[in-house]
Amino acid sequence: MTIHNAVPDDAHRARMQRRKEIQDQRVGNASHEKGLVIVHTGAGKGKSTAAFGMALRTLGHGRRVAIVQFIKGSWDTGERRAFAHWGEQLRFHTVGDGFTWETQDHARDVAAALHGWEVALRYLADPDFQLVVLDEVNVALRLGHLTLAAVLDGIGRRPKLTHVVLTGRGAPDELIERADLVSEMKLVKHPFKSQGVHAQPGIEF
Repeated sequence: MTIHNAVPDDAHRARMQRRKEIQDQRVGNASHEKGLVIVHTGAGKGKSTAAFGMALRTLGHGRRVAIVQFIKGSWDTGERRAFAHWGEQLRFHTVGDGFTWETQDHARDVAAALHGWEVALRYLADPDFQLVVLDEVNVALRLGHLTLAAVLDGIGRRPKLTHVVLTGRGAPDELIERADLVSEMKLVKHPFKSQGVHAQPGIEF
């Protein structure tokens, strides 16, 4: 078998050595530690899933995690079942009553979001929690259930080493500007729209 565009060993080693030097310098310059504001937004799937992956990593390091879910109703989700095994190391709250087209009650949706925000504030202020996930809070902001000023103030008051992840479509520009790490999930194709495939356990919930 012929391998095209093969790089001579000496040239490859020289290139990798230079790359290693650059990477080592970057790592050396990154010398301080801080709690990050992380935003997962965009129309694509995976925003909450990525946040739950961070939660699992944090739990694996023996740290405490709090997850507060806005908007979503009290579904019997796989993540809720899986996280239940972590006991007091993880606190999981679903404070929404479901999607707005299901509740059809704006006042009730606002009250649920405000209650969820009070729950979230307790964890954001508690230094025992290394990570706080505010799942779908961006949607609550976009719908006007919470004010951006309140959310920015709340995450700004957390202990200096506490990380916070805010998920959901339509993250406001001011939140993106405030964040340290922002990922936008792009929708390329989804079986619900393209094939009429309904939500399935392990994939959507």
